[in-house]
Amino acid sequence: MPSFTEKLKVSGKEMSVYASVPSGSGPFPAVVVAQHGGGVDTFIKSICDRLAKEGYAAVAPELYHRITEDMVKSSGKTRRELLNDVEIIADVNTTVDWLRGHKSIDRERIGVTGFCMGGRVTWLAAATNPHFKAAVPHYGGNIMQLWGKGEKPAFELASGIKCPILFHFGELDENPSQADMRKLDAELTRLKKTHQFITWPGANHAFMDHTGQRYVKSAAEGSWPKTLEFFATHLKKAAAPAKARS
Repeated sequence: MPSFTEKLKVSGKEMSVYASVPSGSGPFPAVVVAQHGGGVDTFIKSICDRLAKEGYAAVAPELYHRITEDMVKSSGKTRRELLNDVEIIADVNTTVDWLRGHKSIDRERIGVTGFCMGGRVTWLAAATNPHFKAAVPHYGGNIMQLWGKGEKPAFELASGIKCPILFHFGELDENPSQADMRKLDAELTRLKKTHQFITWPGANHAFMDHTGQRYVKSAAEGSWPKTLEFFATHLKKAAAPAKARS
């Protein structure tokens, strides 16, 4: 199971992308993995590696690539607070375009998942890029808020979602809270978007991160098979008819 770092150009800037791919020549279904607040770190790379073991080419773009230490010091803001939606969308779109142009990728079988801020990015990505066939946000907060530049917050872009969504929530989480979950559910229901929401008992924010202090084994081990089943349904089983026709 090889892994490597690729360099992509986004509006003249260089963005690193961590990639973990199955052995063999493919073409493989792919999953974009949106980072959490810590960046493309050990946890995010481990998610890519786990997905690769399941037969997906998993890639994690480094969304902080424009942000320097000087910017953090001079602004008094965190790297996360310096992100903006217009640039996030550009980074995701560039990653998807790279995947769709790669000979080892099944360009019609691409999903997206993410954790914490990456859960929000997952919603935003699904709402603004029509090529995703499945989206799995994990405890994505701030969906009702606009980050930086842009016309509308991610929540108000939900009409653009073209794929099924599986959203994992922690029962004790305050962002997104259970009230947030009900609002998101009502909006997707109103728009007649296919979705499934799961709340994990006793779990707080970041329950999947085995490197952090809020890791909850029961929720992490319960949610992961659900995620794999969801991706298998929409990225693997759906691919069989296309291969039969070729």
